[in-house]
Amino acid sequence: MRHGWAARITSRAGAIAVLVAALALTVLTIVTSPEQPDAEPTDGLPADAQSTRVTDLLDRFPSGRAAPVLIVVERADGPLTDADKAAVEKLSTATKPIPAPDGRAVLLIIEIEAGDEQNARVDALRATVRDADLPDGLSTWVTGGPAFGRDIAAAFDGADLNLLLATVIVVALLLIVTYRSPLLWIVPLLVIGAGDQAVARLLPWVARLLGERTDASVSGIVSVLVFGAGTDYALLLISRYREELHRTPDRRKAMVDALRGIGPAVVASAGTVILALLTLLFAVLTSNRTLGISAAIGVAVALLFGLVVLPAALVCMPRGIFWPLVPKAGDGERAGLWAAVGRGVARRPVAVLALAIVALGALSAGLVRTDIGLAQTEQFRTEVESVDGQEALGRHFPAGASQPVTVIADAAAADSVAAAAKRVDGVAAAGRVERSTDGRLAKIPVELSAATGTPAADRAVRDLRAALGDGALVGGAPAADLDKREATLRDTRLIAPLILAVVLMVLIALLRSVVAPVLILLTVVATYAASLGAATLLLTTVFDFPALDATAPLLSFLFLVALGVDYNIFLVTRAREETRDTGDTRAGMVRGLAATGAVITSAGVLLAAVFAVLGVLPVIVLTQIGVIVGIGVLLDTLLVRTVVVPAIALVLGDRFWWPARPAGGDPEPAGPPHVAMSTARGGA
Repeated sequence: MRHGWAARITSRAGAIAVLVAALALTVLTIVTSPEQPDAEPTDGLPADAQSTRVTDLLDRFPSGRAAPVLIVVERADGPLTDADKAAVEKLSTATKPIPAPDGRAVLLIIEIEAGDEQNARVDALRATVRDADLPDGLSTWVTGGPAFGRDIAAAFDGADLNLLLATVIVVALLLIVTYRSPLLWIVPLLVIGAGDQAVARLLPWVARLLGERTDASVSGIVSVLVFGAGTDYALLLISRYREELHRTPDRRKAMVDALRGIGPAVVASAGTVILALLTLLFAVLTSNRTLGISAAIGVAVALLFGLVVLPAALVCMPRGIFWPLVPKAGDGERAGLWAAVGRGVARRPVAVLALAIVALGALSAGLVRTDIGLAQTEQFRTEVESVDGQEALGRHFPAGASQPVTVIADAAAADSVAAAAKRVDGVAAAGRVERSTDGRLAKIPVELSAATGTPAADRAVRDLRAALGDGALVGGAPAADLDKREATLRDTRLIAPLILAVVLMVLIALLRSVVAPVLILLTVVATYAASLGAATLLLTTVFDFPALDATAPLLSFLFLVALGVDYNIFLVTRAREETRDTGDTRAGMVRGLAATGAVITSAGVLLAAVFAVLGVLPVIVLTQIGVIVGIGVLLDTLLVRTVVVPAIALVLGDRFWWPARPAGGDPEPAGPPHVAMSTARGGA
């Protein structure tokens, strides 16, 4: 961070110009943001996936991309009466009711065209069913693919506002506790909130440029990242600013010195997160690529507002903004808890390291209970009509009747393809053949015995594709669900090593070392394993979730590795700074921990709490990501960064920086370490 640049943005005119520009940017993004259409079932899948190819071919048929909506009518206390059947027939004159074999339910199938009006049509149909004059004792549900899509959209109705309010409340409370000031917290919260709104209005542009539609889950994740990263940067900046205010009466000079001290570490940290997020550009799923770019833009904006807008805002405020703990020039800060922790680790680093490894290993044991993959009916944390209807359907009809597989073949082979499909295990029935408008293709709806997203449905789709071979394409909701999970697995196998490689290269370039980056990266991977194991136990025993969503491990790994390295960068760069002054790695690490311990711990606790806010959204995958990342951040903040990394550095001494050597440092002497406990550079 150049001295001249920092001085310009913190000067009186420069600070006002920065604040005006930030306000103009935020307003501009809000007023020019475009609207987005609803996502379609195959959005995000690669173009060569069978389900995507089937969806593209549907336009050649008279029915187009129409999807079935099912009205399930059930009498729980016995068979349907003649009055029941007569009332059901009045619900829709366009389709004939299908009675269940047990006589206790009936099914109405209504085709709804795909498009932006699909949700409105589902709502209208549900209103018609709800207002119908049905005999007492009858229960009705509207389910099927469009109904599931409507319920997912409804789960996010008002989600942006709810998530924003919950995040703001959590951040405000934690900032008040951290700063112990009734005033100071307002400034970073307003700055970060403005950055979040700017990012939120940029996301539709990103989706439009990439040709991939986003939804509330993407915007929710990005918003959490902006608030989490932005607040972290604010905590680090204000901590260093307070430290410099104890040294000089000139608050503008104090801010310049703070930016020079903390700027390189924050930029390196944000750069690591951005590069890690951009590894999603190599993903198969276009939805992952969209998330990667959107989240990278969010972190970049958080960095801009945290290192440019926030300093400009703070220097416009008097020292009294810190009231009642106003820093005064010449007053040194006390070395507090973290200096004592550093001394404790320094006394027995090997024993402390061993205990920490045992603890991480014990938490990782929960991985043996980790199951991946949720059925469509297991996506919600709250009760929704489509899930209840699917369960009622499964009590009387084949569970796959709500969303049949769509098979497309040459028209000449339609009969043989339909016959072959019926012989596949897990297939309940094959429906009426429909021919394309040019007469060259045939579409065959195939009902599965199992519901979409279940292992049995996945197995049936695979067997169906194997049985039909290259002569037919197998698509529809069950096939698209399988294709998404398999694409996610391919993305995980590709992206996870890329993330590690990117982070390792950044650490090597930043620290000019090999040993320290490799060891830091290993600690982050260990943290991920422990957090995933602990989260699995928590989610399956306390929340009673049946399994992890297929996307949860990859996204949790991405966020934990990138954000976990953040805190290590803050600690290790400060430790290296202290080591240059003393020439002693052990003394430098203890002093670095004392100087950064409080602020990094506050940042970690706040970030974990912000990710936990994802739990306010009623979709299981976001709750799972929030729990996994929250546990991982707490482990990294309170154990790995606090104990494991310092213990490793204390055991290795100057070898921790190999092949670089600390400035002025001599080869590591034999014998017990001598650890300097001075914290002259100030604690957090």
